Amino acid sequence: MKILLVNKFFHLNGGSETVFFQEREFLLASGHRVIDFSMQDERNLTSPYSDFFINKIDFQQRVSLKEKIQQAISFIHSAEAVGKLERLIVQEKPDIAHLHNIYHQLTPSIVPVLKKHGVKVIVTLHDYKLICPSYLALKAGEICDACQGKYFWNPFISNCQESRLQGLLFSIEAYWHKWKRSYDGVDLFLAPSGFLADVTAKRIATDKIQILHNGIDTDKYQANFSDQGYALYFGRLSKEKGITTLLQAHKHLAAELPLKIVGTGPLEGELRKDYPTVEFLGYQSGQSLHDVIANAAFVVMPSEWYENCSMAVLESMAFGKPVIGSRIGGIPEQVEDGKTGFLFEMGNVHKLTEAMTALLENSTLLFQMGRAAREKLEKEYSLVEHNQQLLRIYSNLLAT
Repeated sequence: MKILLVNKFFHLNGGSETVFFQEREFLLASGHRVIDFSMQDERNLTSPYSDFFINKIDFQQRVSLKEKIQQAISFIHSAEAVGKLERLIVQEKPDIAHLHNIYHQLTPSIVPVLKKHGVKVIVTLHDYKLICPSYLALKAGEICDACQGKYFWNPFISNCQESRLQGLLFSIEAYWHKWKRSYDGVDLFLAPSGFLADVTAKRIATDKIQILHNGIDTDKYQANFSDQGYALYFGRLSKEKGITTLLQAHKHLAAELPLKIVGTGPLEGELRKDYPTVEFLGYQSGQSLHDVIANAAFVVMPSEWYENCSMAVLESMAFGKPVIGSRIGGIPEQVEDGKTGFLFEMGNVHKLTEAMTALLENSTLLFQMGRAAREKLEKEYSLVEHNQQLLRIYSNLLAT
């Protein structure tokens, strides 16, 4: 099988790239022909197809007015991506194309090119872009459902990005691809959570959406049902992640409990100053991050936005750690309330304090929930099962 894998980043940049490279590694190991299409970057992994990658686009870089106009046009429709991808398709003749994160640099304009050459197209949804032009469903750090997959003027009218120009660009982009019917050529959308599938169904027919949970390689994670007596948060230090709610809840605990915070973000300086008793470890990755998770008593995911299928929750479960998470987005599908951890109403400091206290005061419950979390992970989020299901999806699509 010849599979064209498309993602705008060809290096580890976030959770979507973790999923992308896991699938790519599996397909190569299974003997399938993998064809890469992405964007040039000095951090990229090696690829035999890198000559076809588009030139690097960095929207944060300061450029001239002429270059800004060119970037704005390519933000909506990338003529470079369309041209280079077409040459790659003609040369390699893939059977199927699997698209991951393509927005803004590669753009959905590449979908009609794939259909022109008879290539089956699958898109994995990693965010809410089809429903919300700014893809996060947030306005000033608060959850926003205004666009509903059709009212795309909102980013400009409501200034949800705190930039009229950026909001206008998001609105034009969304209406352009709706008018061009760019997504009509997608044969199947894969949603890592039931929640994201339901939200996407506001715009896409349900028979074109299938749930495929993110997977994790359980062989690379050794469960540790003992701990060093601290609670842990790891992730971005920003308002939508609910980090302030966690710190306030920790402050209200009657008993002493060390709290470790891993990550960086816009609130880091302020939080370090306001919560001096909390241990901020900054950015961690690889083995150092794994060690911090493995030795935690439990992990808290206090998100205040629509998490999808959180890799942070899966990693915590892989190490046998109970997770206390907000009852929002895809988290309730991952955390079974009262069995593998606790769910609480997002932003509710009192309820989060109660959940943390329950685990702090009951070591037996902590152990039982940790084992149940690992068992749930092995049963529902195994990378082996994820990959086997992916192959079945490919085969079924090609058979139609």
